[in-house]
Amino acid sequence: MFTQKIRFFTIKFFLFCLILFLSCKNYNLKTYEIGNVKTIYGDMYFWLYEETPLHKASFVELSNDNYWDSLSFNRVIENFVIQGGCPDVPEGFSNSPYLIEPEFIPEIKHLYGAVGMGRDNNPEKRSAGCQFYIVHDTLGIPRLDQNYTVFGQLFNGFEVLNKIATLKTDSLDSPIDRVSIKVSTLRLSKKELTQLGGFSFLK
Repeated sequence: MFTQKIRFFTIKFFLFCLILFLSCKNYNLKTYEIGNVKTIYGDMYFWLYEETPLHKASFVELSNDNYWDSLSFNRVIENFVIQGGCPDVPEGFSNSPYLIEPEFIPEIKHLYGAVGMGRDNNPEKRSAGCQFYIVHDTLGIPRLDQNYTVFGQLFNGFEVLNKIATLKTDSLDSPIDRVSIKVSTLRLSKKELTQLGGFSFLK
């Protein structure tokens, strides 16, 4: 009888330790912040660079506040960029909640699918927090490097980028049919990120 009690206690203790271990393991599971833009044409997912902390923090904050959810991709130029957020005019930039100091990283370039923040012609090259763009040129746009801050890189949803970039537009490069956006920041595990195709960013 005494032996059975010891055995029962041992099993309970083992199960308790196992549950505790699994709980701690899940609690400490590393996740990665990923940008997500939903449109009627599908979703786009992009990596947010740690090397541009000011722009990343701004994007995360505004997406969590649903800042862009009443806005759209309002400037679309095939083989250049699709641009979303506040309009690309002085009045649009004046509505930006703030400006962000430039974060030019030589290794982070305007490649196909690069995600950057727009700005006006201010001499400090500070970004407008209200606006972002995604590069559609498959060869990249080197002339924008060191002039506009790239803070992300698309890794899933290139077909959506291509679809939007080839829409019919008016004389101001605005799509004839409005492309509304819903912007959010996701926290994905290594497995989830890999399944979406973002494994190349894992260190």
